[in-house]
Amino acid sequence: MAQIPDRLAELIDDCSSITDRSERAEYLIETADRFPEVKVPPQIAAPPYDERHRVPACESEAFVWAREQPDGTLKFYFDVLNPQGLSAMAMSVILDETCSGQPLEKVAAVQPDIVLSIFGREISMGKGQGLMGIVTMVQGEARKRLQQA
Repeated sequence: MAQIPDRLAELIDDCSSITDRSERAEYLIETADRFPEVKVPPQIAAPPYDERHRVPACESEAFVWAREQPDGTLKFYFDVLNPQGLSAMAMSVILDETCSGQPLEKVAAVQPDIVLSIFGREISMGKGQGLMGIVTMVQGEARKRLQQA
C-alpha cells in the first residue's frame, strides 16, 4: 500500500516528539485557530448540511466534503458545528493541510489511528472515535475516487 502523504508523516513525527501534555494541547489549539481557512465555503455547502457529509460518532458535529481538482487530487472542506469542538477543528486543519492536493493513493493509505499519534494515547474514547471518524471520511473519499478510476 502507498505511504501516507509526506507532510502528514512529518506532522505525526513532530507530534510524537511532544511529550508534555500542555505543550501538545497548546500546539493543537494553535492549529484549531486556523479552522476558518478550511471551513466549507457557502458555494460548496450551507446549513443545514446533507447528512451524508456528517461524521459518524463525532460529538462536535463535524462534516466533511471533498471536491475533485483538475489534477485529479481532492480538496477537503470541513465544518464543526460545536464551537467548543477544538479537537475536531484541529484535526480538520491537519487533514486539509496534509491531504488536500495529495495523490489519492497516499490519502487512501491514511489510517484512523493517526489520531492517537497526533492527540496522544490518553485521548478519551468518545473524542478519539469522533476524530477517527473525520480521518475515515477523508480516507473514504480518496478510496471512492480510486475505485471510480
